[in-house]
Amino acid sequence: MAKGIYKRGMIWWIRYTGCDGKKRFESSKSTSFKIAENLLIHRKNEVMEGRNPDKRIKNHTFQELANHYSSWAARQKSFKSKKGFIRQLVMVFGNCQLRNITPMFIEQWQTERFTMNKPATVNRLLATLKHMFTKAMEWDMLSEDILQKVRRVKLLREDNKRLRFLAVEECQRLIDCCAPHLKPIVMVALHTGMRQGEILNLKWEHVDLKHGFILLDTTKTGERREIPIDNTLKEMFNEMPRGFESKCVFTGKDGDTYKSVKRSFNTALKKAEISNFRFHDLRHTFASHLVMIGVDLVTVKELLGHKSLTMTLRYAHLSPGHKVKAVEMLDNTLSGMSSIQKVYNFEK
Repeated sequence: MAKGIYKRGMIWWIRYTGCDGKKRFESSKSTSFKIAENLLIHRKNEVMEGRNPDKRIKNHTFQELANHYSSWAARQKSFKSKKGFIRQLVMVFGNCQLRNITPMFIEQWQTERFTMNKPATVNRLLATLKHMFTKAMEWDMLSEDILQKVRRVKLLREDNKRLRFLAVEECQRLIDCCAPHLKPIVMVALHTGMRQGEILNLKWEHVDLKHGFILLDTTKTGERREIPIDNTLKEMFNEMPRGFESKCVFTGKDGDTYKSVKRSFNTALKKAEISNFRFHDLRHTFASHLVMIGVDLVTVKELLGHKSLTMTLRYAHLSPGHKVKAVEMLDNTLSGMSSIQKVYNFEK
């Protein structure tokens, strides 16, 4: 590959030294290497002739960038989660010119946010900010050197050690306290480890009762996932009403899917006297109990749909102290009596 030509995504970029001795970066706006090579030769000839080929970039504000970025992001699957981040960033940087948003400015804001939010939240905001600057350079709204400075701002160290899960007795207590519409949703979470969004958007066409699998084509990681259906869920799905007009498994009285079950879930938690618990912790409960009965981490990783084993390792510490329970579980299974299924038995 020729020196001074590199690829960013599908587009070829050139790098050369300007008349002032500073490095210059410019997009060829083409997927053709030849076009980029010709542009680089042209720019170098201009420099040799003493002409500065730099094009002047207008002073764009962060608000302008946010407007362009929002229009672009609206076509992306991740826009729903980014929409709120963009709005929060505009409140801070909206009237600032892009070239004036320095690493020091960003780090000061980062420190202030850290006093109000968890590191993970601040990092999601910073990641969105960095991506907005990346797109700004692609759209000729700022130069490469400004982008590189922003990219040097480091993410905060995150503490992902929170692991809240329910004991078996608490699981049954929660199920008993769920409203009729919520009970099957919680059951699916406890028996499959599926995310809330995956459950609420689940369609009947994805539930294969014949072969005993839930088939998810689109997941958070963007990969297809097959989730086994145990006997308890199979019985539950068979008993659930299925209207011809509704494609989704879980719908309200009007036939529309649930956008959220936060209110009813919090009510059930209050009745069950369970505190410091979120819906996502049902996923932790599923994984934790698998590890505690002796299921290996690789299998747990596949069931949860984690891209790497790193995320699954948070459950590793549960395994050693529960070897005795694992042996007892095997004994119950061989005896034809699954204690887990017995506890999680869906009560109609």
